[in-house]
Amino acid sequence: MKRNNQLTEGSISQALIKLALPIMGTSFVQMAYNMTDMIWIGRVGSSAVAAVGTAGFFTWLAFAFILIPKIGAEVGVAQSTGRKDIKEAKRYIRHTLQLVVFLALLYGSGLILFRKSLIDFFNLGNPQIHEMATSYLVIVSFGMVFYFINPVFTGILNGYGNSRTPFMLNVVGLLTNMFLDPMLILGIGPFPALGVKGAAIATVIAQFIVTCCFVYNIIKVKGELFDKINLLERPDLEHMKSIVRLGIPAALQSGLFTIFAMVLARIIAQWGPVPIAVQKIGSQIEAISWMTASGFSTAISAFVGQNYGAGKWQRIQKGYYVSLQIVGVIGLIATSLLIFAARPIFTIFLPEADAIAYGVVYLRILGLSQLFMCIEIATAGAFNGLGKTVPPSIIGISFNALRIPLALILSSGSLLGLNGVWWSISMTSVLKGVLLTTWFIALLRKESYKSLDKDVQLT
Repeated sequence: MKRNNQLTEGSISQALIKLALPIMGTSFVQMAYNMTDMIWIGRVGSSAVAAVGTAGFFTWLAFAFILIPKIGAEVGVAQSTGRKDIKEAKRYIRHTLQLVVFLALLYGSGLILFRKSLIDFFNLGNPQIHEMATSYLVIVSFGMVFYFINPVFTGILNGYGNSRTPFMLNVVGLLTNMFLDPMLILGIGPFPALGVKGAAIATVIAQFIVTCCFVYNIIKVKGELFDKINLLERPDLEHMKSIVRLGIPAALQSGLFTIFAMVLARIIAQWGPVPIAVQKIGSQIEAISWMTASGFSTAISAFVGQNYGAGKWQRIQKGYYVSLQIVGVIGLIATSLLIFAARPIFTIFLPEADAIAYGVVYLRILGLSQLFMCIEIATAGAFNGLGKTVPPSIIGISFNALRIPLALILSSGSLLGLNGVWWSISMTSVLKGVLLTTWFIALLRKESYKSLDKDVQLT
């Protein structure tokens, strides 16, 4: 498979942008999946949005498990490619694919078996919403293998420097989802109106098609990266340990983030189903910056990983500062959109007057933290590229956990009410961005001094 970006030589900004643009495009595609669902589900009503939002926590939680092989693939393939060790890159590919299929089957089966208890956790208080959420969860669970494996295929190719192919294939899935959503949700043409079940079916079909496209592309190209990889070969314990070691901190952070969000959703539920729907839609809108920064974070991870494998530390340092400038611009644009265009943006998703009133306040409060969230996500990618996945997890887990006591305190009747929950999220995002960036800059300075010492000794 052709590698379309050289990350260890040439212009840093060009290399980063060339790699990052398709990855950010892929992130937008993933965001658009959810937005498309929400736009059409919003036409059914806030109860349907609350149902999909509730069940959606478990697809969100799934990403914690996906991150284990995905991070292992990105870092392992990137560093091996930087060392020009394709055989080692192939070993990482085989083991990450074996691991992701196992995790997908395990997780999907668990969701189906415990579906009622999982939805019961949210104490929705509405049997209709409970039933819709359960139906959505079961259907999506049957397609969990495709939901898991596509990000890992994407991570493998991104680590190799080929970000264009995953973007193109994920666009195919998005177009499929956009085509199926209105027909299956609202019942257009010969199709019956399936509501939330239609949204779930459309998502599974779209993900299945993307998986088929990845497999077809791999078989057709027959490049060096996937050549002679036997997925039935017995896994090597050392490589599995390496993959798990790289992925577990990020997976733990992602999983706990989702669990903390579930607890916050339960706090929000005391104000009724409309704020639950508002949070779900608001988080999708906020994903404009979050997913963009995540896409750039993946590019930074691949860039740092390849240059770390090639032993080019000064290039890593320059690349990180270039990246901060780019994501800083993204964060400022997101802040402007969420603060000054909150009403027209939210109205697209849910036209109900009371929901819009809640949604505008939510977006404006969260808008204040977008810059800091973007630099935190980008910096996490730089840490991951070095194979140092623990620091972002320490910062992320600590301050995400802090949201719960802050939300309980600030949302009390004597203080801010529901808005206190939104402020707890925004304030902790600011703190995470400041602290993680400070940590990485300190690491850069430490390594710079080491490099200077080595140069002095050589002279």
